[in-house]
Amino acid sequence: MLDQLNAANPGFKEHALRARVLAEVHARPFEPMAGAKRILHFAFMTDHDEAEKAQAALEQFCLDRAAPLPLPGVKHHRVELPPAVLRWERHGEFVTYTWEFPQEISAGANDAERIAFRPDAGELSRVMRMLPQPGPLLVAVDLDILPEASVGESWRHLFGPSELAASEVADGAAIVATDFHADVFGFVRILVLDRSLSEVEAGALTQRLLELETYRTLALLGLPIAQELGPAIGRIEAELPPLLSQMRDSEGLEASRQLLHRLNALAAELETGAAHSLYRFGATRAYDEVMRVRLEAIGERALPDAPTLAAFLARRLAPAIRTCAALEARQDNLSQKLVRAAQLLRTRVEVELESQNQDVLRSMNERVRMQLRLQQTVEGLSVAAITYYIASIAHLILEGVHKRAEWLDPTLATALAVPFIFAFVWWNVRRLRQRHHVD
Repeated sequence: MLDQLNAANPGFKEHALRARVLAEVHARPFEPMAGAKRILHFAFMTDHDEAEKAQAALEQFCLDRAAPLPLPGVKHHRVELPPAVLRWERHGEFVTYTWEFPQEISAGANDAERIAFRPDAGELSRVMRMLPQPGPLLVAVDLDILPEASVGESWRHLFGPSELAASEVADGAAIVATDFHADVFGFVRILVLDRSLSEVEAGALTQRLLELETYRTLALLGLPIAQELGPAIGRIEAELPPLLSQMRDSEGLEASRQLLHRLNALAAELETGAAHSLYRFGATRAYDEVMRVRLEAIGERALPDAPTLAAFLARRLAPAIRTCAALEARQDNLSQKLVRAAQLLRTRVEVELESQNQDVLRSMNERVRMQLRLQQTVEGLSVAAITYYIASIAHLILEGVHKRAEWLDPTLATALAVPFIFAFVWWNVRRLRQRHHVD
């Protein structure tokens, strides 16, 4: 029966995006990690063209080393370069390169200064020079995974006491410590002390910590823009109340036009800044949300004498995020006020223009009436003048006839003809005027 159904329905027509949607769920999977590891993580800001060039450079890098090439359109790729492993990922506005190195630990060593973060990140980062830099560097992380037994309690001296954030994670299977501060080589150090992590747990924790630092940094990109736009928004906020007072007290079309011009200038300045910051503030909110999800996923528990990563970031990062959110809200609120004020002014200008138009129409009506009266006067004079000219011509004709017919009195005949001539001329002038009105 099943074979008959398959023969009758060999397959369904799939949605064009089905494969991409299904693949997205499995994008950027956790990489299991066994034993001590040293991770260098880089994130470079890129636009579309720079990301395409970065992917082409990665393909050439793999080709030169006879490594498997990334498939067309993929967003992540793993390259085995014994003893190191390179993981490349492409995101919306940045690309990341994560280098994984095995960590050699001397037997019986107890000095954290000698074990952790050795060799230094400056020496290890030379491998990144094998690939062209795709864009400006934003994130550089030096993450070291070591067994807790090989370090003991001396790990606290690796970070400044006032900047240390540390906590137990993964139900106590590891300790994570960092100060979120760039070292002399430009890397933010993160130390993971392994108590009983499985390979999958170690891979998941590593990826979440790297993403945490990446998204933390990306979320803060909105703060410089907020600080840059703050003075301009404050100036517009201070200038708006006096303009509204002038609008209330001023009268006349010219004053309204000047106020409207100034309001439009302020609105244009505000909207320019809002358009410039729209994407960045939206990205700040999104990255902050992802960062909080990653913090929840690692399952922190507090350690003595050190704030957790979440507590540290809440104290240091939350004010910056709130600054961006508050400035975005001020932009929106101020924009609405400017729009309402401009609408009020436009309404007043339209009313004043309508009043002026009514005055103009009344004046035009008066001029039309005057022209009509003048036209009627001219028409009367024209009828009289034409009647006079026709009567004069008729009188000349009658005088000529009088020489042949002495019984005809030219003066009397002309006098009798004048009323008929006048009536004929008046009728023709009226007929012509009515024809012009109809046309």
